[in-house]
Amino acid sequence: MSDTSVLRLDGAAFTHPGGGGVSGLHLAVEPGEAVALIGPNGAGKSTLLKGVLGLVPLTAGTMSIGGNHAADGMVGFLPQSIDVDPEFPISLEQVVMQGRYRRLGLLRWPGRADRAAVRTALQTVGLADLAKRRFGELSGGQRQRGLLARALASEPRLLLLDEPFNGLDQTNRDALVDTLRTLKRQGVSVLVSTHDLELARLVCDRVVLVNGTQLAFGPVDDVLTLDNVQECFEGVEVEIDEHTLVVPGHEGH
Repeated sequence: MSDTSVLRLDGAAFTHPGGGGVSGLHLAVEPGEAVALIGPNGAGKSTLLKGVLGLVPLTAGTMSIGGNHAADGMVGFLPQSIDVDPEFPISLEQVVMQGRYRRLGLLRWPGRADRAAVRTALQTVGLADLAKRRFGELSGGQRQRGLLARALASEPRLLLLDEPFNGLDQTNRDALVDTLRTLKRQGVSVLVSTHDLELARLVCDRVVLVNGTQLAFGPVDDVLTLDNVQECFEGVEVEIDEHTLVVPGHEGH
């Protein structure tokens, strides 16, 4: 861990007010680095992401984001489920502009810089030619990429992704992999919750294994061993090869 870490957790725990959470977190995400967050259903992966966003309380240890103790607009987030009603009459471009609202505030209309940020975000995810298309007319994979563009429109230093590959066909999957590689080259840091080992190997530099608490953190090849994965998915039959982790149906918690 270095002083330049975009995200740093030292002994951190995030706990829901009603109980449940994730603890023992010692990890860092460096500029231009992607870190995979892997664990079974209910392991606390989504809780960790929401904790970084300030939506779940930090109840132990410390968290630093870009040297600060709060996100302050530096963090973009792609949720696990699409949170825009596909029946609502709104264009893809308008959905992506929502990513600028925090910068705009309540009293300012989008300006040249905001429109440029939206164009750049759409170009980054490969959807610039669909900017005026109604959001509900897009395929599921295109909507997912559109929501990623919304997160990118805020020009974050850290991007949080919650199971972004769930349900994507190969075309949209490949496009998302290419987008993440581009973002890394641009210096954006990524923390991605997934159980897709192929994604971890293709895009990520390091992996953190969690199951209620952190079990391992380090380079992909060092952490994604059969022994480590079996410990993480205790009580679940696990098969692992060069590309695939086979576990029962997976949902975020």
